[in-house]
Amino acid sequence: MSHYFSEKPNARREQKKHEVALRGRSLTFVTDAAVFSKSGVDYGTKVLLDSFAFPATDGDILDVGCGWGPIGVTLASEDQNRMVWMVDVNERAVQLAQGNAEKNNLQNVKVLKSDLFQSLKGQTFAAILTNPPIRAGKDTIHTLFEQAYDYLVPGGELWIVIQKKQGAPSAKKKLQERFKEVETVRKDKGYYIFRAEKY
Repeated sequence: MSHYFSEKPNARREQKKHEVALRGRSLTFVTDAAVFSKSGVDYGTKVLLDSFAFPATDGDILDVGCGWGPIGVTLASEDQNRMVWMVDVNERAVQLAQGNAEKNNLQNVKVLKSDLFQSLKGQTFAAILTNPPIRAGKDTIHTLFEQAYDYLVPGGELWIVIQKKQGAPSAKKKLQERFKEVETVRKDKGYYIFRAEKY
């Protein structure tokens, strides 16, 4: 059975085109089966994008577990002076995210197949955003939080969306073990947005 966090999903293709308004921008996306939120932008991603503020710190942006690319493509469209990286373990997601960047005429995007930060050795980022793959398990999520710290520049920020029922309180505690400042930016219909800053 194919999950959205499978490396090589084998589910039958069901590509669909979506016209979406995100952060005041009209964007075009194609989604597919065996990729997270194939029916369109999920509510958690919308809340994360609505809450996010670009950091004052210079540097690239990273979207971890990018799926078909709503976060990365939106931010690359908004700030074309920054390079936006998108990574996902799912090969189909990587293909879709690359195609969606091209559909929106973006030059400032790099899309890589990567299990979390595996393909990003030596890179650092001003901001890392994630709607983490909860179904991949708590260990994977905690590893993401721990490794993210090492990939942020000083003053860089990790932005996360997570539902209360999927462990938001314990996620915040885990973040506080690694980051000195962890802020709850927003709570919306059970979704929590956390911003963790590296000093």
